[in-house]
Amino acid sequence: MNKGYKLFAGFILLLFMAGMTAKANKSTTQKVASANDSTVQSKDYNVPESSVVDEVIWVVGDQPILKSDVENMRLQAEVEGMKWDRDPDCLIPEQLAVQKLYLHQAELDSIEVTEGEVTSRVEQQINYMINVIGSREKLEEYRKTTITQLRQELHDDVKNNLQMEKMRHKLVEDVAVTPSDVRKHFETLPEDSLPFVPTTVEVEIITRQPQIGQDETNRVKNLLREYTDRVTKGETSFSTLARLYSEDPGSARTGGEMDYIGRGMLDPAFANVAFNLTDPKKISKIVETEFGYHIIQLIDKRGDKIKVRHILLKPKVSEDAIKEAKLRLDSIKVDIQNKKFTFEEAATFLSDDKDTKSNHGLMAYNDVQNQSMTSKFEMKNLPSEIALVVDTMKIGDISAPFEMVNAKGKRVVAIVKLSNRIDGHRAKITEDYQVMQNVVLAKAREKKLHDWVVDKIKHIYVKMGDRYKDCKFEYQGWVK
Repeated sequence: MNKGYKLFAGFILLLFMAGMTAKANKSTTQKVASANDSTVQSKDYNVPESSVVDEVIWVVGDQPILKSDVENMRLQAEVEGMKWDRDPDCLIPEQLAVQKLYLHQAELDSIEVTEGEVTSRVEQQINYMINVIGSREKLEEYRKTTITQLRQELHDDVKNNLQMEKMRHKLVEDVAVTPSDVRKHFETLPEDSLPFVPTTVEVEIITRQPQIGQDETNRVKNLLREYTDRVTKGETSFSTLARLYSEDPGSARTGGEMDYIGRGMLDPAFANVAFNLTDPKKISKIVETEFGYHIIQLIDKRGDKIKVRHILLKPKVSEDAIKEAKLRLDSIKVDIQNKKFTFEEAATFLSDDKDTKSNHGLMAYNDVQNQSMTSKFEMKNLPSEIALVVDTMKIGDISAPFEMVNAKGKRVVAIVKLSNRIDGHRAKITEDYQVMQNVVLAKAREKKLHDWVVDKIKHIYVKMGDRYKDCKFEYQGWVK
């Protein structure tokens, strides 16, 4: 319905990029001018008068929107080649304000996002960037940072956007459309106006987790014991060691600290130890989870939630172990081709991929736009390593073993089978009803969210600079 609203997904991606640009450029001191006061209010940090002045251009609730936020967004849009369908001086602040409405409601409704969800989405985002730019090395060169640092920079933006997604999903979860609604929407459309269905593939996967040598496991555990000993002796603090050495990109920069979280949102092994801690001065035993090895320190307990800090170390996989895993998958592939068993049977009984083995190896992902799980991937939604392999395969082909990084950030070896491919085409009601239903459903949800934003604006404090009051906004009611 509204073009500006349809830019939301692209706008979110731009937020990631611009957010990182802003963080990279932000100085340790800032001067801030209010939206309606040209007088510059400055914190006294012995800043030279030539320092860049930042300005609060909007306030939504108690959250400011800075001029630098808009400028960084505009700059990054030019770099990424993004086109605006309205004046970006009006569109960008408005979309930032809409974000704050969703985040405010998410806080009121106690919408929670786990670190596991954040980590998984960060990896998806990085894979997407690698696909766009061509390689990890090119991405690091372009961003002038390492992949590890990029993960850390993405963390907060990803967490906010996951909260917004969950909030939006909650707001539209009761929206539904009937077959009659779908037919009425499309029956009068000319053929060239029917939605184009991109090429989709269905992929089955078998993975092998390379074995970690006992020497490497002992090395990691000894380091964690050393950290525990140093904190216990008072030589340093747990948070300092977490910042220096923890391999959890989400919490390392905050000294290993995790926000209050319930038991059900943690790895079971981690939760069992963390919730049994009673003394903030003591450090837990070493805990093994699917992410690696941890030590944990209690900060506080509040009802059925806990606040802890932790240090995560991941044992390194040797090249010999990678080669051994590839040889094992080569052998499995030969047995499948010799009809000793099927790919699906091998995936069920021999794969190390917990997410797919119960589904005979069939991969699936959460289609955020349509708010559903699906096995039909557009190429852009596949992990980059898999997309590269599948691109040249025919239906029924099984790939050679290849290395990839899974959703848990671990190096694994995989083989994949292309079980189906549907080339891009104009949607047909007899063959693509689900696609057409999704289009109509998306429009209904879009209207529900648009109406919610308009209503929310009525009940929240909004203040903006005078120069924005003549803007043509997508949502009514900003100017009060």
